[in-house]
Amino acid sequence: MNTVIDKPAIDFTAIKQRQQATWASGDYAAVGTTLQIVGETLAEAADVRAGQAVLDVAAGNGNASLAAARRYAKVTSTDYVQALLDKGRARAEAEHLPVQFQLADAEALPFANASFDAVLSTFGVMFTPDHHRAASEMLRVVRPGGRIALANWTPAGFIGRLFKVIGAHVPPPAGVQSPALWGTEPHIVELFGAQAAQIECQRRHFNFRYRSAAHFVSVFREFYGPTHKAFAALDAAGAQSLEHAITALLDELNVAGPNSLVVPSEYLEIVVTKH
Repeated sequence: MNTVIDKPAIDFTAIKQRQQATWASGDYAAVGTTLQIVGETLAEAADVRAGQAVLDVAAGNGNASLAAARRYAKVTSTDYVQALLDKGRARAEAEHLPVQFQLADAEALPFANASFDAVLSTFGVMFTPDHHRAASEMLRVVRPGGRIALANWTPAGFIGRLFKVIGAHVPPPAGVQSPALWGTEPHIVELFGAQAAQIECQRRHFNFRYRSAAHFVSVFREFYGPTHKAFAALDAAGAQSLEHAITALLDELNVAGPNSLVVPSEYLEIVVTKH
């Protein structure tokens, strides 16, 4: 007789609450602003034009939002962490860029169907626990013929490998798909293909530039939510082990020689055109 054992249901609400606490910890903006070039490149890939309605999902401190606003689009910047939106608002005000900021969950966007000409996300929506729900929400709010443009870290790139190192020390929630799947073409086709007229994927690299491996670890330990929380969850020996593992990865990938740190990190740039 075969016994069927039901898998326990994944509590996405509880996972999301922990994620919110993670991204609200530290000060993501200290790291996020260094990634501005990715927002600019993504806005170009999406062919953002003046007057278009553009939504930035899981916007963090607003890199893609500001990039779209510089192109005179009508931008709505969303995230589920208010402190990150506040940082984005301060940046927009400093640059005199008109951007609307709104607290919103990427898996339950508070907008009508077909409200936007383009939807952007730079290293944001990839961290949602329910991948299919987040993808369906982006598809819902973009108009027919509109574009969804994403920048997602790949599994084999530096950040993908960094998360594996962290996961070996502080295991991720059981049953949740890896964020790095968003950086693979088959997963993107699975999420968007049924409603896509076209999917274009291009592998790009962002260079993390710091004074040294020790400098990178110090910045990410203090400011980058996932690393900040991982170190906080470990005892002294565990924290030292994690520091050594991250340092070894940085040393392996550093292309700048012994006197500086430049680590290329692969990401997948995706443009989905909706039917």
